[in-house]
Amino acid sequence: MTQKKHQVTTPTTRGILIRWPSWYDVMNRFLFFMGRERQFRERTVDLAAITRGHSVLDVGCGTGNLTMAAKIRAGTDGEVYGIDAAPEMIQKAEQKAAEKQLNIRYQVGLIENIPYPDNKFDVVVSSLMLHHLPKDLKRQGIAEVSRVLKPGGRFVAVDVDPLLMSNLRIVVEAMRTNDFTEIQRGRTEFRTMFLLIHYVAGMAKVE
Repeated sequence: MTQKKHQVTTPTTRGILIRWPSWYDVMNRFLFFMGRERQFRERTVDLAAITRGHSVLDVGCGTGNLTMAAKIRAGTDGEVYGIDAAPEMIQKAEQKAAEKQLNIRYQVGLIENIPYPDNKFDVVVSSLMLHHLPKDLKRQGIAEVSRVLKPGGRFVAVDVDPLLMSNLRIVVEAMRTNDFTEIQRGRTEFRTMFLLIHYVAGMAKVE
């Protein structure tokens, strides 16, 4: 069963918080992805190359749809975690995982201060969250992702990248600063509303 103990207060962050989980799910399903959210989550898991037995962290997990797709790929031997800044989103994610009998460990937490030890995860994923952060928190978040990844672990972010935001350019720069290798950047075949969804992927430094 999903772990039920998590922080109930909202941590301080300068990132944008989404705190209406039921509306969030409805909008994702019918408005943002026009009925293709499940395919989008599967595509993200493919990009992350999650396989059975992997330990996975979903940062900014929202109501847990990507986290659940990752858990199905990682299987019963894999450990899958999700963090989000909003307690309301974590509560909804726990409820959904429990209904599907998926053992996922959720807790309230921030990408800029990931509440896990060094070298813990094989894969870290982020979906449509990084554009909610100011530039300095993006950079701090990528440094934290690098810290918690095992050497050679994989990071994948899928996000919108409007020209004036330079969202993923900053992410790529931060990955290079933190010695990620094999960095890739490209477009997915999906869009949310009128914005194309791009991806960035890379491997943590092998020491």
